[in-house]
Amino acid sequence: MRILGISAYYHDSAACLVEDGRIAAAAQEERFTRKKHDHNFPAHAIRYCLQHAGIGGKDLDYVAFYDKPFLKFERLLETYLAYAPAGIQSFIMAMPLWIKQKLWMKELINQEIGYEGKVIFPEHHESHAASAFYPSPFQEAAFLTIDGVGEWTTSSYGTGKDNRLEIAADIRFPHSLGLLYSAFTYYTGFKVNSGEYKVMGLAPYGEPKYVDAIFRELLDLKEDGSFKMNMEYFNYCAGLTMTNKKFHKLFGGPPRKPESKLTRRDMDLARSVQEVVEEVVLRMGRHIRKELGMKYLCLAGGVALNCVANGKLLREGIFEDIWIQPAAGDAGGALGAALVVWHQYLGNPRVARPGQDAMQGAYLGPEYRNGEISAFLQKNAIPHAELKDAEIAPAVAKLLAEEKVVGWFQGRMEFGPRALGSRSIIGDARSPKMQEVMNLKIKFRESFRPFAPSVLGEKVSHYFDLDRPSPYMLLVADVKKERQRPMSEEQQKLFGLDKLKVARSDIPAITHVDYTARIQTVHRETNPLYHELISEFEKAQGCGVIINTSFNVRGEPIVCTPEDAYRCFMRTNMDYLVMGNYLLDKREQKPLQQDSDWKKEFTLD
Repeated sequence: MRILGISAYYHDSAACLVEDGRIAAAAQEERFTRKKHDHNFPAHAIRYCLQHAGIGGKDLDYVAFYDKPFLKFERLLETYLAYAPAGIQSFIMAMPLWIKQKLWMKELINQEIGYEGKVIFPEHHESHAASAFYPSPFQEAAFLTIDGVGEWTTSSYGTGKDNRLEIAADIRFPHSLGLLYSAFTYYTGFKVNSGEYKVMGLAPYGEPKYVDAIFRELLDLKEDGSFKMNMEYFNYCAGLTMTNKKFHKLFGGPPRKPESKLTRRDMDLARSVQEVVEEVVLRMGRHIRKELGMKYLCLAGGVALNCVANGKLLREGIFEDIWIQPAAGDAGGALGAALVVWHQYLGNPRVARPGQDAMQGAYLGPEYRNGEISAFLQKNAIPHAELKDAEIAPAVAKLLAEEKVVGWFQGRMEFGPRALGSRSIIGDARSPKMQEVMNLKIKFRESFRPFAPSVLGEKVSHYFDLDRPSPYMLLVADVKKERQRPMSEEQQKLFGLDKLKVARSDIPAITHVDYTARIQTVHRETNPLYHELISEFEKAQGCGVIINTSFNVRGEPIVCTPEDAYRCFMRTNMDYLVMGNYLLDKREQKPLQQDSDWKKEFTLD
């Protein structure tokens, strides 16, 4: 039985194929269209899923869409009426897409893929809950979903037992932890639904000066984690911005202009909203444990990508273990919707495997084998060397030890926002200059943004205060005390981005300014070649940790095809590119033509 899950029209559209209860394929639309966070109908992602299974739309048994469009439309109308005549501009801008597309999902699916069967519409947070619980390693667990907004719900919790999900309670729009965080993302000059990671990365550079003001003026937080927001400070219900003049007055001025210099205030605001979110998540966690008595917790929704809050929740010991859906945002809704049909709608049984989730390392996207890569290289006369299977890991480990930056393109593309060793840029974590080099010369992004370590799963506790796997880069933990380098009195006086100049451990390139790291544990079972690479590096250098960042430049999605990878390699200061068994040296390459000539000059056909 084949079930296609679809998410679309907010951000991060995606498709997922579930075959007889097993997740067979999943990908975000942005990877194919090259439009970051592409929200359009995921025609390319669907085509990939169907091609992976060797089927057409007519061969599907069910299609599931990740929310209820009519219920969402109801919220839009009711919100507009509540604030009218304010908001007429945003209402008029939203209407054409609703009238033309969003309300006609069944017809659109039929038109796009030729499917004429039943379309199931779970609620948005039911899709999130399903994506959190069903692939988890727990037979029963509590779940918590937190995001911007679905139809009406912005947070929910409940229980998953065997193959059933039950939502116990929710918080409703306009009161939203996700939208609160997005308001501060907007106010500090970053892009909503995209720059929230930057706020989280910026937080350790500031002080929590505004926490009291947030709790006093913006957020009425109860002991059980429920809250109400003071909507007098926000503009997202009726306007085209997140915040208003009252918000700006409270925090001392207008929003930061994008790309302008970051100030002390921006850093303090980031730290403050981050601490508020952590407090809300902890209170929610304590309440869920007390109410439901479950030992385990599963998380999804965009706020579940806040790995600092996740790490804190784990360290508090409220639950024995937590599991977070790697595609926790809207992309994962496609996966959750398909699993709702398989388990909840059709009643198929579910048997969890303790210690092993069903996500297969999140390696669920397209794969390009050596034949396809070779054809691309030959057709475009791209200089390269061919390595034997046994030569790949030692050769790349040697390059990393020489402080070379390497593009790593192997196996199936990752599903979700993180690169996990299939579409990654990698480097030596021991190099004190590597963070700045990779941020400014490779990624072309803000210098303050931290890099994540990929560490051998079996050695994680040698380097970090973590005693369990973190395969999806969704937990933050401290670097081991004995690896940290204490700061001198002079260094402790440094403020803001000056803190970057101080190496904080013997793996400085992945140690954030607060001595933490966003950890990816690498496992032989799910990514044997990447595990072998880090093992070879450890064997030669005595260090089982390397830098892993996503294979893209700022403002672009992670690469999908060999063509994407080569273009990114050539447009940055990367030293080497490894695609399958092929090694490319930047020094041997011809300079790239203008982007407009790229399609003419380099093809995959």
